[in-house]
Amino acid sequence: MTDTPTTSGLEGVAQAAQRAQAGAAGARGLPPVHLWHPPHCGEIDIRIRKDGVWFHEGTPIGREALVRLFSTVLRLDPDGYHLVTPVEKMRITVEDAPFIATRVDRVGDTLVFLTNVGDTVEAGPENRIRVEIDPDTGEPRPYVHVRRGLEALIARPVFYELAEMASLEGDTWGVTSNGAFFPIAPPGALPA
Repeated sequence: MTDTPTTSGLEGVAQAAQRAQAGAAGARGLPPVHLWHPPHCGEIDIRIRKDGVWFHEGTPIGREALVRLFSTVLRLDPDGYHLVTPVEKMRITVEDAPFIATRVDRVGDTLVFLTNVGDTVEAGPENRIRVEIDPDTGEPRPYVHVRRGLEALIARPVFYELAEMASLEGDTWGVTSNGAFFPIAPPGALPA
């Protein structure tokens, strides 16, 4: 088996990602993209919209399995987001966060999130929850760290669930998971 893709572009990335995933160990068979340092091959017309929908050449990628596959070879580098295989690295556009947290469950003292691409994430010291305030709308923009700098935007209904779980620590409302406290609202923002 060779590491060189037989085709270029979207098909080549898909083929290389499938080979890498088949040979990977660990959760969901995630390939070790952090260990790969292939040459930069330019950009590929893939865009992840703010709502988590993946597009190729302006058309939504309708195959959920293909989106999940691409999500396993996504990496955030200092110069942006890339799909990375052992032999090529192509920049893509991400409007906000590459993933959406679509569900949260409390399991013991742990908050467990599920993303739109099938990642399961336990919030805690390694996977922090953070909330930014949108300067234009004043609305909260909550995120949870998924892996290696990649984050998921926490969907609004999921954030409402977090708000219901929040408790007051000092004068700050937040949630606790795996022994870590995460502020989710400024003082006085949630009712007592």
